Amino acid sequence: MRTRVALVIAVLLAGCMMGPDYTRPKIDAPPEFRFEPKAVAETANTEWWKQYNDPVIEALIAEALANNRNVKIAAANVLQAAGLLTQARSALFPQVGYGGKGERQKIPDTGFVAIIPNFPNPQTSYEALLSASWEIDLWGRVRRLSEAALANVLVSDNARNGVILSLVASVAADYIQLRGLDAQLVIAKQTLDTYAQSVRLFELQFKYGQISRMNLAQAQSQYETAAAQIPLIESQIAQMENALSILLARNPGPIARGKSIDELVMPTVPAGVPSSLVERRPDLMQSEQQLIAANAQIGAAKALYFPTISLTGAFGASSSELSDLFKGPARVWSYAGQVTGPIFTFGLVSGQVAQAEAAQEAALQNYQQTIQNAFADVDNVLVANQKLSEQLAAQQKLVTALKTYERLATLQYNGGYAPYSTVLQAQQSLFPAELTLANVRASVLASSVNIYKAMGGGWVTIASSTTAGGSATKPLDALQKLPPLF
Repeated sequence: MRTRVALVIAVLLAGCMMGPDYTRPKIDAPPEFRFEPKAVAETANTEWWKQYNDPVIEALIAEALANNRNVKIAAANVLQAAGLLTQARSALFPQVGYGGKGERQKIPDTGFVAIIPNFPNPQTSYEALLSASWEIDLWGRVRRLSEAALANVLVSDNARNGVILSLVASVAADYIQLRGLDAQLVIAKQTLDTYAQSVRLFELQFKYGQISRMNLAQAQSQYETAAAQIPLIESQIAQMENALSILLARNPGPIARGKSIDELVMPTVPAGVPSSLVERRPDLMQSEQQLIAANAQIGAAKALYFPTISLTGAFGASSSELSDLFKGPARVWSYAGQVTGPIFTFGLVSGQVAQAEAAQEAALQNYQQTIQNAFADVDNVLVANQKLSEQLAAQQKLVTALKTYERLATLQYNGGYAPYSTVLQAQQSLFPAELTLANVRASVLASSVNIYKAMGGGWVTIASSTTAGGSATKPLDALQKLPPLF
C-alpha cells in the first residue's frame, strides 16, 4: 500500500513544470497588403516556377534541389539537432549499463596479513554488475530542456526550408536575368551589324567625296559604342552562368537555354493576408521556434532552485574465482536514493534564471521584428511588381517612338533634308532604350519570383520533398511518434 501511495505521489509530482508555458504572442497584423493587386490566385501551394512554361527552368530547379551544397548542409544541421534532442530526452528514462572487472592484488606481508594463517596473498577478484540510475524529473527541468531541444530541431528544419526557398528563388531569378542578358546581347549584335553597314556605306561615300570625314567619324564612333557594349554583356552572361552553376553544385560552365525572355509566361500573383505569413514563411516559423526554445530554458533554469532526486541500483556477482562468479553465493546487489539541492549559490542559479529571461525577451523582440519585416517585404515586392509593370509598358512605348524617330531621321537624311547628326541622335537614344527594355522585361519576371519568395507557402514543402536532403525530415517523422514530454 505504501509503495502504491509513493508511486502516485511520484507521478503527481512528475507533472510539475517550472517556468511559463509558451503561448504565441499577439500579432499586430495589418488587415491586408497595401499593394496587392485585384487579380490574385491561390497558388502559394503549387510549384509556381512551372507557370513560366519553360522546361529548362524546371530542370535547373530540380537539379539544384537535388545537388545544392547549402541544402545538404542545412539537412545535416537538422540531423545534428535531432541527435541533441535524443540526448536531452534520454535523461527522462532510467539509464542502464553494465560493467565487469578482473583484479589481482598483492598486499604487503605485514600487520594482520602476517597474523592470519593461510591468508590468500596475492588476492584475485572478479566482478560483473548491471547498474541503473534515474533522475526523477520532479520539477520538469529535463522536460523543459527536451522542449527546448525539440524547438531547436524545428529551428533547424525551418532554416533548411528557408535555404530551399532562397535556392528556388535564386535559380529562377538568375535564369531570368540570364535570358534578359541574352536578349541584350542579341540587340547589341543586331545594332552592331546595322552600324557596320552604315560605316561601310559611309566609307564608300567618303572615298568618292560625297560626305566629309566628320560624317564618317560619326558613323565609326557609333559603331564602336555598340561594339564596346558586347564584351560587357558577355562578361555579365558568363558571371551569371557561373553563379547558376554553383547553385546547381556544378563547376563553373555554360547553362542550357530554353525560351526567350519574350516567351516566358508571367506567373499569377499568389493571394494571402498578412497574418497568414506566420504559418507560411520559414523565417517566421524559425523565429517562433527560437522563442519557444528560449521560453523553455526559463523553466529549466528555475528548476535548479529545487532539489534533485536520483535513484541508483546495481545487481551482479562478485567472486575470487572466475568459475564461481555466477553461482548463488556470489550475488551482490545495492540500491540507493540521493537528494541534492542548493542552499547558498551566491547568484549561480539566479544568474542563470536572469540570463534565460533576458534571452527570452530578446527572442520575443526578434520574433516581432521579423514579422514586421516580413510585412514590409511583401509590400515592397508587390509595389515593385506593380511599378515595374508600369515601367515596362512605358518603356515599350518609348522604344516604339524612338524606332519611328530613327526611321524618319534616316529618311530625311537620305533625302537631304536633315544632317547626319539627327540620325546619330536618334540611334544614340534607341540603342540604350532597347537594352533597357530587355532589362525591365527581365526585372518584371524576376519580381514575380520575389513575390513567391516573400509570401512563402506550401510550395516550399513540395520543393523540400525533392531535395537530396529530403531524408532530413525522417527524424522529424520519428519524433512525432515519441511519447509527449508532458
